[in-house]
Amino acid sequence: MSKIKAAFTDKKAVLGFLTAGDPTLKKTEEYIAEMEKAGAAIIEIGIPFSDPVAEGQMIQEANIRALSQEGGCTTDMVFDMVKNVTKTVSLPIVFVAYLNTLFRYGYDKFFNRCKECGVDGIIVQDMPFEEKNEVKEVADNYDVDIISIIVPSSEERIKEIARDATGYIYLLAPSKQQSSDEKTISDVPQIVDIIKSVTDTPVVVAVSNNSAYSSVKYKTTADGIIVGNGTVQIIGEHGADANQYVYDHVKLIVDAMK
Repeated sequence: MSKIKAAFTDKKAVLGFLTAGDPTLKKTEEYIAEMEKAGAAIIEIGIPFSDPVAEGQMIQEANIRALSQEGGCTTDMVFDMVKNVTKTVSLPIVFVAYLNTLFRYGYDKFFNRCKECGVDGIIVQDMPFEEKNEVKEVADNYDVDIISIIVPSSEERIKEIARDATGYIYLLAPSKQQSSDEKTISDVPQIVDIIKSVTDTPVVVAVSNNSAYSSVKYKTTADGIIVGNGTVQIIGEHGADANQYVYDHVKLIVDAMK
């Protein structure tokens, strides 16, 4: 059983997220340890990128802070940090990145380093589903799951993406449960039901407001929830002094999901 699959065994998984290098790579290591201590099941680590168009303002600002620190925050630095983290943290590690980062690094070199450093999966924010195989063929050679993203869409499109999914499915919850397009399904429980009709790959919901209320709202629907904006906001507010705040926030969500 893979580490990612095991993370969903007999529980609702809480996935922690943070941007590497915000405010420093050393603090990123500490915050990952705090998330594990608080009960997170998987850690998602954003690789800083100069044009993170798929992110909201909060995470965009975290990328700017990481890239603006003295010496910057390169992909190699992130790999080195993760290699150090996995000596003491046993949770599955999933990168969140942009396709240009992988392309410029070189697909084979990138996924070889993933395997070497203990990275279990990756979410490529701007990679169209139709272009997934180009990356997946290389990732498979190094046992790295390409995590599929599903947004409100037609039933056919949701099923097409879900059938091909590995690791877990990242379901982006809409800010409003409605759409002007009658073919677009925006209701999260309905989307999850469609996904579950074609795959047993776990489904986690990413919501803009990582509150305990949001967690409970999707508790009976999905297999987990992603704690993203909440921790990024906390780190943005408290910087190098965010340890206890990160722990408390993740613990609150973990307890709500039990």
